[in-house]
Amino acid sequence: MRNNPLLKCLLALLACSSLKAEQPAPGKVSEQSFKVSAKQTIPYLFSLPKEYDPSSKKKWPVMLFLHGRGESRGPLSIVAKWGPPRMAQRGDNLPYILIAPQCPAESRWTDDDQQAGVLKLLDHITTTFPADTTRIYLTGLSMGGYGTWKMAAENPDRFAAVSPICGRGNPADAAKLVDVPIWVFHGTEDTAVLYRHSDEMVKAIRKAGGKKVRFTTLQHVGHNSWSAAYATPELYQWFNKHKTENQK
Repeated sequence: MRNNPLLKCLLALLACSSLKAEQPAPGKVSEQSFKVSAKQTIPYLFSLPKEYDPSSKKKWPVMLFLHGRGESRGPLSIVAKWGPPRMAQRGDNLPYILIAPQCPAESRWTDDDQQAGVLKLLDHITTTFPADTTRIYLTGLSMGGYGTWKMAAENPDRFAAVSPICGRGNPADAAKLVDVPIWVFHGTEDTAVLYRHSDEMVKAIRKAGGKKVRFTTLQHVGHNSWSAAYATPELYQWFNKHKTENQK
């Protein structure tokens, strides 16, 4: 029986069948996946607010978080290493429907297929759960900061507020972002993604007439500016003040 190929096959199938998505529960981070197409499936961490009640008519704001390059290399659970997923994992009371997808190691958040897939995932969540679509917040760090800049520029009416952390955008997109509330964080000693990339984006937006952009310069801080950024209580107070006029 030990060398029975059929038995081995059955055991493998049973193992695969046990890898089902966890049932979402208030205040808990669960591992989920969303099939975008036959060629694309997005794994993601998902969390509902502790006070979430499926019998209530209350609608909740949504936070979409894009991780950095390092969190592509490993199991889905590694996405909770930093930022809002980490906060949710340790039991912080985040009053958001939190979506934290994982980007494949061979891709980047700025790739068109990844951008499109994440937006379809966002559509799926906002139609499945009682989401307040006037309060969708977007944030990301490092590679996720790149993705945040691009996603905000391509969908400026979709997000109520955006926070790119130590990322890089395209200054040519500045005119698209003048009406988007944006809070940028970057360390002056960052050698992985240079500080000037955020500085150039902020200056370009302001030059284009944008008055809703904030820039927090973290003196003597290297690439890890996200620890300080996500530990800033005012950031979440700032998010919560904003909503869009449109509702999808």
